Amino acid sequence: MDSKKILLVEDDDLIRELYARQLTKAGLWVKAVATGEEGLEELGKETFELLLLDIMLPGMNGLQMLKQYKTKNPKSDMKIVLLTNLGQESIIKEGFDMGAQAYLIKASYSPEQVVEEVKNVLVGTAAPQTPP
Repeated sequence: MDSKKILLVEDDDLIRELYARQLTKAGLWVKAVATGEEGLEELGKETFELLLLDIMLPGMNGLQMLKQYKTKNPKSDMKIVLLTNLGQESIIKEGFDMGAQAYLIKASYSPEQVVEEVKNVLVGTAAPQTPP
């Protein structure tokens, strides 16, 4: 797989560094930021193949960030993977309604499994995940 550009938005320093390291090790190019505001700023500067987005962020949450991005870029074909510990059906549904290809509960996936899911979404082999 050629080096795909991924934007990782995760406020927890340890988790952000861990995922960034694992994704980089898997041959992906990663830009990692801590807030939704920084995420929007990066999306305005560069094109990414995939957005790996935490929902619970300080200030602007992940879904708010996604909504703002989608409003400005309705034709974007960037893939979106939501990564969170929130499992509420309404939040999951909202994420899919905004174009997310996958919704991963952090506690249920090892970093290696997250990398695999990201790769699957990038190559289009991810099983479409539907809200529970």
